[in-house]
Amino acid sequence: MTGISVGLQKVRDRISTAAQAVGRDPHGVTLLAVSKTWPAECVRAAAAAGQRAFGENYVQEGCAKVDALADPDLEWHFIGPLQSNKTRSVANRFVWVHSIDRLRIAERLSAQRDVHLPPLNVCLQVNVSGEASKSGVAPGEVADLAAAVAALPRLRLRGLMAIPEPTDDVALQRRRFASVRALRDELNAAGFGLDTLSMGMSADLEAAIAEGATLVRVGTAIFGARN
Repeated sequence: MTGISVGLQKVRDRISTAAQAVGRDPHGVTLLAVSKTWPAECVRAAAAAGQRAFGENYVQEGCAKVDALADPDLEWHFIGPLQSNKTRSVANRFVWVHSIDRLRIAERLSAQRDVHLPPLNVCLQVNVSGEASKSGVAPGEVADLAAAVAALPRLRLRGLMAIPEPTDDVALQRRRFASVRALRDELNAAGFGLDTLSMGMSADLEAAIAEGATLVRVGTAIFGARN
């Protein structure tokens, strides 16, 4: 388990270096440890090393982990595709959902969120690379979806999330992340008040931070390669 604490520290150092390189405060970038496929024991090890925010991609696995750990100090983010018949479990176990790409899912989360819980923080997932196989709303449709989601009770629209197509071309990485930031800025100019850009993973977090990411989602660089 010491490997997890070492991985966490290396990622924190990368975040700090990347932020300082573009004149940003490293504290303005949240590290989300993506714990999908890793057992609860690995989450405990990361928590013991000071990590608090964890991301899960799969409903059944993620909910089981939330229930098994039952730690109020941990903050759980759902970051994977979400089907209509699985929204109830997510609505009341997670604090954030990053992967809203259609109104029907947002409506169900809003209706199913316990009124005694704080509003569920949500981001709209943008398909910034235009990949047919990837979830996400098209950039040109973001404004309409944002308006509809922002009007729902029990939800708080916080920002945008993106998973660009993998590439080693850093300039292309930055252009794609910059396009997400520009979308966020357009929405804010229209009065939305968004404060979150969930973008950047193990392979491209530096480019994401350079273009304004406020949250990076990192799994492999913390927990190791998945089977």
